[in-house]
Amino acid sequence: MIRLIVYIALSLLVTAGAAWLISLPGTVTIDVANYRLQPGLGAVALALILTILVSIAIWAIIRRILEAPKRLARIARQRRKDLGVEALSDGFIALQAGNLQKARQFAREAQTRLPDNAAAQLLEARADLALGDLGPARQHYRALISNPKTALAALSGLYDQARAQGRNDIALTFAKKATDLTPGVDWAETALFDDLTKKAAWAEALEMIAARPAASKAERAEKRRRRAVLHTAIAATSETTEPLEALDHAQSAIKLQPDFVPAALIAARIHASRDETRKAQSLLRRVWRSTGHPQVATLFANAQPGASAIERLKRARDLIGTNPEDLAAAMVVAHAAIDAYEWPLARNVLANFVAANPSQGVCTLMAEIEEGQNGDQGKAREWLARAVRAPRDPVWVADGITSDEWEPVSPVTGKLDAFEWKVPVSTVATSRNPKSAPAETEAPQKPAQAALPPAAD
Repeated sequence: MIRLIVYIALSLLVTAGAAWLISLPGTVTIDVANYRLQPGLGAVALALILTILVSIAIWAIIRRILEAPKRLARIARQRRKDLGVEALSDGFIALQAGNLQKARQFAREAQTRLPDNAAAQLLEARADLALGDLGPARQHYRALISNPKTALAALSGLYDQARAQGRNDIALTFAKKATDLTPGVDWAETALFDDLTKKAAWAEALEMIAARPAASKAERAEKRRRRAVLHTAIAATSETTEPLEALDHAQSAIKLQPDFVPAALIAARIHASRDETRKAQSLLRRVWRSTGHPQVATLFANAQPGASAIERLKRARDLIGTNPEDLAAAMVVAHAAIDAYEWPLARNVLANFVAANPSQGVCTLMAEIEEGQNGDQGKAREWLARAVRAPRDPVWVADGITSDEWEPVSPVTGKLDAFEWKVPVSTVATSRNPKSAPAETEAPQKPAQAALPPAAD
């Protein structure tokens, strides 16, 4: 409705303007050969305006005819571009879907229609790499390195190719080039960081992780955790040679992760070796309350150098209590009681955990109790036989490898902070039926706290 009103108003204005021009007074004399024309001034002005408009229209038609070949060529180029972009899009979708042959076909079609498009070449390189055609993939990637827009993507592809071929040194070279080209690239920095941890270059890895920014809360928490692990790794390496330096690193780890058991154990051992028993026990008591880790309790009992077995038992009961309800705590007290020849106490502490499917550690301790208290080697052998099929006790585990002591990296993959305190996956049968046991069985493993040697009586 508004458009109609505007149209009518403009029409009335144009009509009024034309009427006004025609009604202008005066004439114009035009002599042509033997003819003289004297039209009105308004008619001449109107005719002049119409002549200009017609000339413009005729020139527009002529120019459109002259530009027709260029316009058709431009339309054809745009059509080829649209088809190339569509082929490129379909290629990436096929690559993501795992249809590699189709992805390479679309990539080649895109390169035909978009000869200067680096994304099409990158798509073909990715498809070749996924198909195992490493030679063509390498050629594509090396051609893309010269382009600043695609250099980083090319280095990423070359890195993946080198890793696929097992050429880890070459892969690290590409990662270093990527970080030199664009600092902060996640995949490249991760590769360099993993290489440092595999080589046990803890100080360099610590500097690298400290320099990396952390935006989110989760990233900041992960950064603190990694720094704590690296500080602990340095402390573990220098504990015997440079104890003061190791203590500084262990304390730095505890500041970052207050309940990190490996760092607390190192710091407590160093404090104990320097006759700082109170500091060691204070630290271990706090960590025990928050973690309940048996190695912490065992070290707490042995923190005083030269303490007798009775004194170690007293400290263990002071930390844990008289009747521990947790299996790990009960095993610590029982172990200390066995060292002190307090057989009834050791038996009573384990009483709640003997009846229902005792663990290997409980069975081993009961064998020691039977032999030490009663001299009954028959029952001791019976308990050891049960230990073979008993459930495992928690221990440090990483990638299926168990260890009595925490280690910074996995011995299998080299992954940092891979060890966890948990019950390992075992092939040993837990059934009491001998027929259900496998042909090969694992030897019973002693409790983790036994890895910490007690002080001499």
